[in-house]
Amino acid sequence: MLRKVRSHGSVVQRVVMMTPRQCTIAKPQFPPAFSFFNTIVRPPVATMNTPDDGIFTQKRVLRSKVKKDLRSMDPVLRSQQDDAIQNLILEAPWFKSCKRLCAYISCSALREVDTSKVLQNVLQKETAKILYVPRVEDKNCHMRMLNISRIDDLIANSMNILEPAPLDAHGNARQDVMLADEPIDLLLLPGLAFDKTGRRLGRGGGYYDTFLSKYQELARQRNWKQPLLIALSYSVQILEDGVIPLTPSDVFIDALVSPSGFIPITPAAQEIIP
Repeated sequence: MLRKVRSHGSVVQRVVMMTPRQCTIAKPQFPPAFSFFNTIVRPPVATMNTPDDGIFTQKRVLRSKVKKDLRSMDPVLRSQQDDAIQNLILEAPWFKSCKRLCAYISCSALREVDTSKVLQNVLQKETAKILYVPRVEDKNCHMRMLNISRIDDLIANSMNILEPAPLDAHGNARQDVMLADEPIDLLLLPGLAFDKTGRRLGRGGGYYDTFLSKYQELARQRNWKQPLLIALSYSVQILEDGVIPLTPSDVFIDALVSPSGFIPITPAAQEIIP
């Protein structure tokens, strides 16, 4: 059909093709981006089920169960396991010999294994270790590991979780581990659940898997030895092998440190056992 359209004082004719029946296709609405610390990333809305739909559902259910188990954990037992895990790390030859490492800042509200004693040890001048800790930059899986030299370098973010300030006391940008000239030896990782085959269930934001994939690729490009990925876990967080669902983006760990001891998984972890 012909339709007359007025444009800047003149009338032009435009041919408009009409289908027998017009319809409007609603664009899928994606959920707003949420914080890494208390939400679950869900797959995009689709018009039909995909294989990943079931995996994300399984992960969501499993996260709920593990969080419930952590909430039910006796505070005294939790404190005892915190001490046992940190003492194992501090006495381990692989920890004593490492020169550069990344480690998370534990948050008691998230019921993460405590790392305060480990961090205090690392930041002692006599240890001569270089430490990088996480800073979440946005809600799109972007997390950096920045160098700190003292606990006072940490500030509380909007969720009252400690992170490194982007600038040091002199106004200089902190060194990003991705821009460092030398590789790290070790990464101490948090998580919600693990198994003894190396599977790790995070909190759903994808921050650690994204960072680990990028750093591993950087190490390959520079022909560096890959860092050891060692997760810290309460007893209730270690699940039966194969229970944790996998997606292509999941990164496997090398070893676990639990209250019962060091649990090597990969050949790289077997090599560091004295």
